[in-house]
Amino acid sequence: MIQIYSPEEYEKVAEILLTTYKHIKLWLFDGPMGAGKTTFIRALMQKAGVKDVVSSPTFALVNEYERADGEPVYHLDCYRLSGIDEAIQAGIDEIVTSGKWCLIEWPKIIEPLLWGTALLITFEKIDNHRSVLTELKTYE
Repeated sequence: MIQIYSPEEYEKVAEILLTTYKHIKLWLFDGPMGAGKTTFIRALMQKAGVKDVVSSPTFALVNEYERADGEPVYHLDCYRLSGIDEAIQAGIDEIVTSGKWCLIEWPKIIEPLLWGTALLITFEKIDNHRSVLTELKTYE
């Protein structure tokens, strides 16, 4: 478990995870509202060389960013989805199977659509700091 006590530490943790898990294309972010998922994704994108403004895709469902090497990164927020049918209608199934880097907040609703190995990053808010717990998951 990694403890984050300040905004600057998001960047340090993001860099460590990016280096360690750069081969994994599917990153899942779970935890309560306000626990730091989007803040961490913003730091992660900065470390990955994304120049776009990184914001929560809560209402758009999907934001697409571009890495420095021109590769797309998809940032999904599944909080508002009512189920798998809505996810498929929104094209989320095609995004998560695209082989491109996908960062998914609130992934439980779309678990049946997930493929391969994923990095699950779980956030907990404890007092004035956050805890980050990582786990590799395999979807078949």
